[in-house]
Amino acid sequence: MYDTGVPGEPGRDRLDRARRRAALLGPLACPGTVATGVAALVLHGVQGAPVVVRSEVTVPDGSARRGPGPVRVRRLRLRRWAEVDGIACALPEDALAHAVPTLPRYRAVAMMDSAGHRGLVSRALLDRAREKSGDLAGSAARRPWWDECDPRAESPAETWARLSCADAGVAPDALQLRLVGESGRVVARVDLAWLLPDGSALLVEIDGRDAHTGPEALVADRIRQNRIVGRRSLVRRYTGREAWNGTVAREVARLLAAEGWHPHRVPDGPSLRPAEVTGQLPVDDGPGQPSPPER
Repeated sequence: MYDTGVPGEPGRDRLDRARRRAALLGPLACPGTVATGVAALVLHGVQGAPVVVRSEVTVPDGSARRGPGPVRVRRLRLRRWAEVDGIACALPEDALAHAVPTLPRYRAVAMMDSAGHRGLVSRALLDRAREKSGDLAGSAARRPWWDECDPRAESPAETWARLSCADAGVAPDALQLRLVGESGRVVARVDLAWLLPDGSALLVEIDGRDAHTGPEALVADRIRQNRIVGRRSLVRRYTGREAWNGTVAREVARLLAAEGWHPHRVPDGPSLRPAEVTGQLPVDDGPGQPSPPER
């Protein structure tokens, strides 16, 4: 089998190509089966999968079959499935139900976020997937993770940063915060934001591997950085590796402690002017974070 890749689709870098090859192996090696779990999600274009993806398929009627070599044949009944580039794949909600019980938290929530962000699942479908996963080994311990899904995350690294900050007691006040220029037009969006007691804001950007590399991307980032920085905004930028290993959470927690920060509830879809933070964000000091929008 030769995988030539598809421009603009997952598989353009070494790790994604390896994931995609593993996902394709199962249904190609086992005719009449359907890709499921993490493998199906990879073929649907969902991001956040582990570095090593296992080939896994199921016979739609749930019957047993021995898979060749590294292919795992699961006994999962499917009434419906979809074709992705000619390959039979479990529907995204079914694939999540099968995948989440097998994954660590950061990977599971990242894949839920990505599926939601890409419009493959809604909140209702996620709830249905959680119920479908109930009988699978490992599902009980992972049940609370489904509530951590937020489809506003635009990359797995953003998911990891959000989760690690929440674990450190400094969950963001706002996600995808819109920055408004003097003309009143939105000039940029910031991944994570915290409102500080003096009316300023801590703005955190998570730089993905692909979107922030190369000369053109560096120029665009410099222009964007100039738009974000203002008299009353504190900007920090981190890599995906720093989001994964907890560096973001540790440094953000230290900065917020020094500023005397306390949590705020910010309505979904807020905006601010980098030069004038005070008064731009309606704030509710009630507990908790807003529910993510259904997509």
